[in-house]
Amino acid sequence: MSEDLPAQKLRTGPRHVAIIMDGNGRWAQARGRPRLFGHHAGAKRVKEIVRACAPLGVEYLTIFGFSTENWKRTQAEVTGLMSLFRQYIRKEARSLKAEGVRVRFIGDRPGLDTKLQALMDELEELTAENTGVNLTIALNYGGRDEVARATQRLAQDVADGTLKPEDVNEETLPKYLDTCVLPDPDLVVRTSGEARISNFLLWQSAYAEYEFIDTLWPDFSKEEFRKLVEAYSARDRRFGAVSA
Repeated sequence: MSEDLPAQKLRTGPRHVAIIMDGNGRWAQARGRPRLFGHHAGAKRVKEIVRACAPLGVEYLTIFGFSTENWKRTQAEVTGLMSLFRQYIRKEARSLKAEGVRVRFIGDRPGLDTKLQALMDELEELTAENTGVNLTIALNYGGRDEVARATQRLAQDVADGTLKPEDVNEETLPKYLDTCVLPDPDLVVRTSGEARISNFLLWQSAYAEYEFIDTLWPDFSKEEFRKLVEAYSARDRRFGAVSA
C-alpha cells in the first residue's frame, strides 16, 4: 500500500488508538544494554508512530508512558525515566508544534516532579491551537486511580448541591475523567507479548478492540501499525447488538 495513503480511504478505521508501549527493558537487555537504553529507543519510536497516524485517518493517539505502579521499579530506572520525559518534552516541543500535533497529559499530575509538571503545562499550552493529531501521554496514570479521583470530584459536586444523586449515571462519570475531552479508544494495542491491560483506560476501553502483539515497542514499526489499523477496519463491531 502506498505510503501517502489518504485518510479518507480508511473511513472504517479507528479514530482513536491507545497503545501500551511495553518491552523497552527486555529489548535493551537482549542487546546487553541497560534498561534505560531501551526507554530511549522507545521514545524515538513514539515520534514515528505519531507521524504515521494522520495518513491512516487516526485522529487520536494515547500512549502509556508511566503508570502509578511503575514507581515500584528501581530508583535508578524511575529517575532515568523522569529525566527522559523532561528531555523528550524539551527536544520535541518545537517539532510537535510545527507538525500540528496537539499534546495533552493525563494522570495524577501533582504526584510528579514540579519541573516536569511545568514542562507538561508549557507543552500543552504551546500546542493548544494545533488541529492535527491529538497525542495524549499518560504519566503517573492508573485507570483505577483515575476513576477514584473522578468519583471524588463527582461526590464533591453532589455534596455542594451542583449535581443531584439521581443524575449520576454512566454518562455523568466520564465528564469527570482525565479523558473528558477525548473520544473513547476504538483500538487498544499492547506490545511485547503480554496479554493484559495493566490498569490502562479501564472505563474508556469498555468496547475497544484489543490487539496483543509480540513485537517489543522499540521494534514496533509504522508498517505494523498500518496493518493493525487495517485489520481493525475489517472487524464487525456490534456493541452488543446482532449484525443484520
